[in-house]
Amino acid sequence: MAEKKELTYEEAMTRLEKIVSMLETDTLSLDESLKLFEEGTTLARFCNKTLDEAELKITKLNSGEAEE
Repeated sequence: MAEKKELTYEEAMTRLEKIVSMLETDTLSLDESLKLFEEGTTLARFCNKTLDEAELKITKLNSGEAEE
């Protein structure tokens, strides 16, 4: 079985932008829209978590510099 590739922040944002664009077209069925909305919600959570982790890392690095 193939190993699942870890999604990068940039890839997640690109996919999320595509999903938003698709949802704005009004050409999808309700079922398709719900599936895309669910995927988009998952991607948004991933992106927010990634940004929160980056912010925490920057804060730690900055506080370490201030102590030196």
